[in-house]
Amino acid sequence: MFIFDWLNNQLLKMQWLYDLIKIMVEEGLGLNIQGKLGGSIHFFIYDVIKIFILLTVLIFTISYIQSYFPPEKTQKILGRFDGLSANTLGALLGTVNPFCSCSSIPLFIGFTRAGLPIGVTFSFLISSPLVDLASLILLASIFNWKTAIAYVIVGLILAIAGGTIISKAKLEKYVEPFVFGNKAIELEPGQLSRRERIAYAREQVLAIVGRVWMYIFVGVGIGALIHNWIPDNIIAAVLGQDKWYSVLVATFIGIPMYADIFGTLPIAEALVFKGVGLGTAMAFMMGVTALSLPSLIMLKKVVKLKLLAIFTGLVTLGIIIIGYTFNAIGYLFI
Repeated sequence: MFIFDWLNNQLLKMQWLYDLIKIMVEEGLGLNIQGKLGGSIHFFIYDVIKIFILLTVLIFTISYIQSYFPPEKTQKILGRFDGLSANTLGALLGTVNPFCSCSSIPLFIGFTRAGLPIGVTFSFLISSPLVDLASLILLASIFNWKTAIAYVIVGLILAIAGGTIISKAKLEKYVEPFVFGNKAIELEPGQLSRRERIAYAREQVLAIVGRVWMYIFVGVGIGALIHNWIPDNIIAAVLGQDKWYSVLVATFIGIPMYADIFGTLPIAEALVFKGVGLGTAMAFMMGVTALSLPSLIMLKKVVKLKLLAIFTGLVTLGIIIIGYTFNAIGYLFI
């Protein structure tokens, strides 16, 4: 247990980095990290470096594994299942794709075009930006393993339930005809060498980090602001655990935003530190990552308004239920 705690603190939470940045701020800049300015600088530098280190290692590892499962192979695997098992597998496969909601939509189109049921593709579309493996590790590094695992479980349940309901409702007619226009050509993926897999993983790191770095800086900056400058009573007045509407506010604030979970985690961290309920913070993260406005605009290009509205309504309702549930039982995790 001692060894696990040490590894968790030093490798995941990077206590060594926290202490190093503390020395830099206090001795190098002459600022107390308990103060507003010193605390903000420490929070920003520590979180940015920690997230980039973890993100680079995780994306490289996940992408290397993913090189064994190109879209053609994924389509074949999913095509062997149907019903609830297919939705479950679609949601699980979404967890190994380190993509934001917008980047998942081309794969959604490809899976639908390949003849997979739309319920399965929607399960994939929900889980891919919401509960990838990188988010599990990052959540554990900021909160703890119980919170991280709980987040992933409820995210998967939401993806499976959403896809299953859409499948049962027989909504294929609300997908734009061009999506079914041409069946995907079945290709047997070539065998990649180890060097090619490493090159692919490196390219994915550069591509994904290049796409999300700005959101990380902005998210950590907002987190530092909330953490050190906004008084607790103001946060409590809007998002306090005693406010019945806090989850609703967090969800509907999050939906119009566009950011990766890597950018929203520091904000959620600061909110929980200020006394905001865990469920409220989760609802904010899920709203931003699963239902960002740009992704809904892109999805509107491939599905008709009724299906888009049903999808958005189901996911929003699920997020709100998750938020209120975790506000009620959050004491078990924090």
